[in-house]
Amino acid sequence: MAVHDAHAQSRKLFAEVLPTLVTELIRLRQPVDVSTHNIFVGPVARRMWQACQPFADKVFLTPMAAVAGSVAQHILASYQVPGIDRAWVNNGGDIALHLTGNTQLQLGLFSDLSRVLPSMLAVRLPELDGLATIRSGTGIGGVATSGWAGRSHSLGIADSVTVFASDAGLADAAATILANAVNVDDDLIVRQPANCLSDDTDLGERLVTVAVPRLARAKVAQALACGLEKAQTYVDAGLLQSVVLMCQGQVVSATRLNIPIKERELCHQ
Repeated sequence: MAVHDAHAQSRKLFAEVLPTLVTELIRLRQPVDVSTHNIFVGPVARRMWQACQPFADKVFLTPMAAVAGSVAQHILASYQVPGIDRAWVNNGGDIALHLTGNTQLQLGLFSDLSRVLPSMLAVRLPELDGLATIRSGTGIGGVATSGWAGRSHSLGIADSVTVFASDAGLADAAATILANAVNVDDDLIVRQPANCLSDDTDLGERLVTVAVPRLARAKVAQALACGLEKAQTYVDAGLLQSVVLMCQGQVVSATRLNIPIKERELCHQ
């Protein structure tokens, strides 16, 4: 009965998400001003701003960086009720988690989107880069991944940056920032102004990555080192629990977890 009621409540919440968000869309596409308080009204919009606020003093960031994760976190509230020990809401890879007692969840990590179509045509799942085991009590309530080939524009060249954090909105914002930070100068990388690719982008004329050919291993390592330095700063500050950064077969990670989630065992050279 608890699950049935939670499903009904989640459908009700989801039906309200988009109509409410569009009323504040213009402001949601403006940079987060850390000197002000949260000016948004809708619950998801407020989550989006709150998720971005800890990072926005150092980088350009609009609340849109946390939209998918914030929606997932908002819907998860329907399942955080007595009678439900384990639940998750997966919004296109941005995942909000509810784990209680001794429950746990395994998440597959996958970075190379070029392998998706061949796997689909062969009617099989693509090979995973690794499995992360999330246990109750680790402080992880959200997971999000970002990269240059994903559904959103990125300034960097990471195949994937996966962030484990206290909630999905925070993880989403951090994944966006850290994927941008995995970057290096190389004439082989193809970039275009964001507003030439999407009329309604919040990135304006900023150059976003549209193609990354095979790069020298040293260049990839340099890009990952840039992302790792920033990730380690956020982990050390307690903002994030763990981060896994992947690019062209190389992987680095930062963590503050005492209980490992095997994020250091994911590299297959």
